[in-house]
Parts: sequence; C-alpha cells; structure tokens
Amino acid sequence: RNDVIFSDKDNHACIVTGTLLSNGRTVRYYHNDMEHLRKLLERENASTGKIIVSDGVFSMSGSLAKIPELVALAKEFNARLYLDDAHAIGVLGEGGRGSASAFNLLDEVDLVSGTFSKSFASLGGFLVGDREVIEYIRHHSPAHIFSASMPPANVATVLKALEVLQEETWRLERLEEISNYMRKGLKDLGFNIWTSQSPIIPVVIGDLMDCLRFWRDLFEEGVYANAVVPPAVPRGQSLLRTSYMATHTNEQLDRILDAFRKVGIRRGIIDHNGHPLIQV
Repeated sequence: RNDVIFSDKDNHACIVTGTLLSNGRTVRYYHNDMEHLRKLLERENASTGKIIVSDGVFSMSGSLAKIPELVALAKEFNARLYLDDAHAIGVLGEGGRGSASAFNLLDEVDLVSGTFSKSFASLGGFLVGDREVIEYIRHHSPAHIFSASMPPANVATVLKALEVLQEETWRLERLEEISNYMRKGLKDLGFNIWTSQSPIIPVVIGDLMDCLRFWRDLFEEGVYANAVVPPAVPRGQSLLRTSYMATHTNEQLDRILDAFRKVGIRRGIIDHNGHPLIQV
C-alpha cells in the first residue's frame, strides 16, 4: 500500500487503469525522460517499494522505451521494472520475444505483460515474472480472479501463431524492412512521424478537423488508417496511426505512400517538394 509506481506519461490507457486499481501511489515521468525519472526516484526513501512501469513500444508514437537506462535505474534505486510488450511481442527481439530481448536484457526485467490480440490474432494476454509474484497475482488480483478463461479455440489460435512465428523467421525480417521503408518514405514526403522505431508509424497532422478531413480523403484513395484525436493524444497533436504487417507487398506500400502524398498536398500538409507546410 505504501509502494510507488513510476509510470511513463505516454503509457497506454490500460496501464493507467491498472495503476488506478492498485493501492499504491503513482507518479508520472516525462516520456522517455530518464533524468526526470531519476529525480523522481531520488525523492523517495530507500526503503520505499518502487516499480517502474513502461510500454516497450509506445502505442501512438511507435517509439521504444529506453530499456537499458530503465534497467540501470531500477538496479540503482532497488526498484522493480515492468514492461508492457503488447506492441513488441511478435515484432521485436530474438524470435519476436519483445522489446527487452531486442536489447538482450530480457533477464533484467522483473515483469513482462502482453496481449494475444495483436501478433497472435486472438484474445487474452499473458504476464511473465518470478513464480512467487505470479502466484500472488493469481490469488489476489480481482481483475484476474473475476475474468473468464480463454476459450479453447482462442488458445489454439495463439499456439498456432506462436508456431508460425518460430518457424517462419522471415516474417520478422520482412517486417523490419517494411518499417524502415515506410518511415523513410513518409519522412521524405515531408510528414512528421515523431520518433517511431517500430511498425507503428504516426503521421502527425495537428488540428483535429484537419486530421479527420485527411482521414476521409485517404479512405477515398483506398487507404485506411486510424485517426487518433484528443483525449487519446494532446490537443493540437491529432494524427493518423499507421501500422504494418509482414504480408504487406511492395506494391501496397507504394500505393500507401502515393495516397499520403496526394492527400498531403491537397490538404496543405506538405508541398510538392517533400517539405512540411505545418509545424507540429
């Protein structure tokens, strides 16, 4: 009850909900700002229980957590480290093992959670950690105790997806290739894609109505992307969230880029020479 949760300000809403369900106190540090996190950790007593919670891959920006720095701070201040790898499992690391694996630091993280609703094309999720911690959660977490078990068909789907992931290693290589291609392509067109380092690539438009109009025009060009507006992002930072799969073809990728180019020029977001016309 006296423990403190240190949560990245850009963490997904489900993490925020989880912290609210706990009996601990939550403090939020600026996104990926390790100096700010250090200052917050220094304010707490050495004997206070501490846990640092971060997305491995952030769901809106596509950026990666600074896992080596998080591991170092957790060790220095005797804190536990918890990563939500919902957007990293099946995408990053050796065999798709996630964000910590991408840095060869999986054994240095205390808890890793994820979902089966993305790379595994199913539902449900998982939590990995020390046996005593998992047993405690199993017997003391109302959110777990009062939730239904996964249907057998969905479990079978997860197992088959895991088999595909392990056997068809080309998928991870292809996904990285696609991500690099689209980041460069969108940047070269003049779009602001923040600091994306993953297959999640935001295209920041800024104004809410401009974003919705851009979304509509893009859809009419045959390309669907998720429009993300406040409160999911701060006011003035509305964006189109694009994400990619290993099965996207080169022709499809070029069609997406061409659609963004056409709509970007039409809506005054970029010019004909690949320069941004708005600053976000």
